[in-house]
Amino acid sequence: MTSNFEGKTVLITGGGSGIGRVAALGFAAAGANVVVNNRSEAGGEETVAMIEKTGGKAMFIKADVMNAEEVQAMVTQTVGAFGRLDCAVNNAGIQGKLAPLHEQDETDYDQIVGINLKGVWLCMKYEVAQMLQQGGGSIVNVASVGGLIGAGILPIYCASKHGVIGLTKSAAAGYSRAGIRINAVCPTVTETRMTEITRGIMPGLVEFLVEAAPIGRIAEAKEVAQVILWLASDDAAYVAGAAIPVDGGYTVQ
Repeated sequence: MTSNFEGKTVLITGGGSGIGRVAALGFAAAGANVVVNNRSEAGGEETVAMIEKTGGKAMFIKADVMNAEEVQAMVTQTVGAFGRLDCAVNNAGIQGKLAPLHEQDETDYDQIVGINLKGVWLCMKYEVAQMLQQGGGSIVNVASVGGLIGAGILPIYCASKHGVIGLTKSAAAGYSRAGIRINAVCPTVTETRMTEITRGIMPGLVEFLVEAAPIGRIAEAKEVAQVILWLASDDAAYVAGAAIPVDGGYTVQ
């Protein structure tokens, strides 16, 4: 992770673990002021402590991305602490229940779509408003390879991630001329806590998906975070509305 974010402020939702945490550490190492959002206070504070231990600047804000008032307050607090919002990584998301469509219910739908899609929309709404005021910025939405394909046991999850890509492309079309670049990253199975949970629920599924990718191994969180940092950086200044797979070649087949 070599991009330079010296003096810039980055907000990361779902930064208490997994890809979000690794990205937060990467931004901090590159000089950014990092605001870590997480629903779990313990995870978010731990990420902040890890950043501060290496001499970086970070703060934690607890907020539910499905709550408009909390999201607006999160952006306001970020700007209040550091003066502006240069980059945002909308990473908070859940996989939800592994089951075919007819075995899922409204509670499953509301929770998955609420966090994965409404949450991204709400965050973008207030992030974009701030970036319009200050004259630009960069947003990276964490979608999924499930936003590019379908999966029989993850229908609602895939629908939500397809929606994230649709939001990304539409917002990029609407705000690029205002200096706000908006892109998405689409990771496949990555070594995170969510993957460990999946291993426990459906033994063999993770291994099957890994074997199906031409690269033939699971992704490391750092490999996804590096793409996030690149998309957020000036090195990707001419990239807008992209949904970049980080999937070991899975979707080329």
